[in-house]
Amino acid sequence: MVGSGGREHALAWKVAQSEALDELHAAPGNPGIAELASCHPIRADDVEGLLGLCRQYELDLVVVGPEAPLVAGVADRLRATGVTVFGPGAAAARIEGSKSFAKEVLHAAGVPTALELGEARAPCVVKADGLAGGKGVFVCRTQEEADLALEQALALGDAVVVEELLEGEEVSLFVLTDGVTALPLAPAQDFKRLRDDDEGPITGGMGSYSPPPFLAPHEVDELVDLVHRPVLAELAARGAPFVGLLYAGMMLTEDGPRVLEFNCRFGDPETQAILPRLTGDFLGALARAAEGALGGADLSAGPEAAVSVVLAAEGYPEAPQVGLPIRGVREAEESGAIVFHAGTALRNGELVSAGGRALGVTGLGSSIAEARDKAYAAIELIDFPGAQYRRDVALRAVRVPS
Repeated sequence: MVGSGGREHALAWKVAQSEALDELHAAPGNPGIAELASCHPIRADDVEGLLGLCRQYELDLVVVGPEAPLVAGVADRLRATGVTVFGPGAAAARIEGSKSFAKEVLHAAGVPTALELGEARAPCVVKADGLAGGKGVFVCRTQEEADLALEQALALGDAVVVEELLEGEEVSLFVLTDGVTALPLAPAQDFKRLRDDDEGPITGGMGSYSPPPFLAPHEVDELVDLVHRPVLAELAARGAPFVGLLYAGMMLTEDGPRVLEFNCRFGDPETQAILPRLTGDFLGALARAAEGALGGADLSAGPEAAVSVVLAAEGYPEAPQVGLPIRGVREAEESGAIVFHAGTALRNGELVSAGGRALGVTGLGSSIAEARDKAYAAIELIDFPGAQYRRDVALRAVRVPS
């Protein structure tokens, strides 16, 4: 398991449940992953270190979690030495690494997406073209916001994409794919703004829940037919077959679905709400996708709902404080919640913050309301000075008839 965030902890947690698992190793991992796997101090972009790990332990499968090493071609270099990898090569990972490339692929595949604008004229959305850790998108409702967003986006890279501002319900839809077959996972909705009522800066994500009550199962299949399968076919036709997890962020507008973005990996924090709901052999499905034989795999969602709430360090996203003590995680887990570590570390045996989004607390229940109650009850047991978290994750979904 390559990576050290909450997404990787969720992946490791799910993989560890497989009867087919003999050993689980992580590079570099985190304190939560360390309870499930052997962690090694190897960076996610250290190809030689990863290769050495594969040879030393004769690893059968490598799962690359974060986007940056995928865009940089880590999966290609591992595959070139005969390692089986779940994760796209650099050519396919451009679908996330370059928003302009993603738009080109969408247009070629005939997939509906937000219209591009010639200038940053409000209302609009301004996006840095390259990777920005989930912080390169600026929603602008006033011209002052648009002017500032353009400046900030250009500071992140040389190119920007400006799109129309769409309204509607946003949904994250993942598919596992071997390059041809697309296996959809349970849909989710995430919460990008820092504060309640969608106020504050856009972050890497402050919470998520699954399933969204406004999306029926048959509609999920329709979206995969509309979006994912044409894009997979287009990438394959370009000689860049996508093997891994293709994530489409979509807006369900009055005029139909529109793709907002693609990611080349599992989403964070959506993964923390989706994986606990999945039935079937998750590790087996990852391996079959990596081997080009995904057909017949089944990862249906169980009846339970899941709500995941992120606890971020004081100062996030601009200047998160590190080294803050975090206590009560065990008590939260004993209450029935799942606590995923993201930006944490152990210092002299004490758990402390080591990044912006430190923990993801996931509750499961027979309804979104019950899952939500469990997540927030568990949060009350965690002592994390100055922690920031949203109190309204999935609140609106509770008020929508299922």
